[in-house]
Order: sequence, then C-alpha cells, then structure tokens
Amino acid sequence: MQTKQAITVLSALAQESRLAVYRLLVEHAPDGLAASAIAERLGLANATLSFHLKELVHAGLISSRQDGRFIYYSPMLEVMNELVGYLTENCCAATGQSCAPSSRQKARK
Repeated sequence: MQTKQAITVLSALAQESRLAVYRLLVEHAPDGLAASAIAERLGLANATLSFHLKELVHAGLISSRQDGRFIYYSPMLEVMNELVGYLTENCCAATGQSCAPSSRQKARK
C-alpha cells in the first residue's frame, strides 16, 4: 500500500457512521449485508447511508454487488490487512526488538 492510499482509507474511516458501517460489514464478512439491513441496524437514513457507502467504496474498503433489487455491500478485508501491514511494516526497526502482534487470546487474559 502506498501512502496516498493509506491516507484515503484512514480518512474514510475517520467518521463515526462510516466506521460503524465498516465494523458491521466485517461482522458479516464475507457475504456482507443489503443496504436496507445496514440502514436498519445502524439507524441511518437512506440518503445518509448512501453517502457513507459511496465514500467507503471510493476508499476501496467495501464492494457492492446487485442481487435482484437489492444491493449488498461487503468489506474488502485484504485492503484493511494491507493498511495494517503498511502501518506496522517497520515496527521496532529502530530498536531491533521483536514486536510481533500479541494474540487476542493474550489480551483477553
């Protein structure tokens, strides 16, 4: 991932409703949800949701597919994985220490 794309992705997520939409779609990966289900679960008006979905699609964080009269949105998990890799690629490089991410299991203990 390049710096410009990372900024686009981070900017798209730097808004409460868009972050909520993305997190909801991650819960329903890989199939995603219909726009109407997203609006209902998050309590967003259709016009508002449409705006936020457009921004997330533009950032490459979600994709859409038509199925009959419904449009389904799914998270592009590989883009988020690329962003995390971009943000941590030089982790601990200056100190020479190992900074492998701790597992969720350790964090929960």
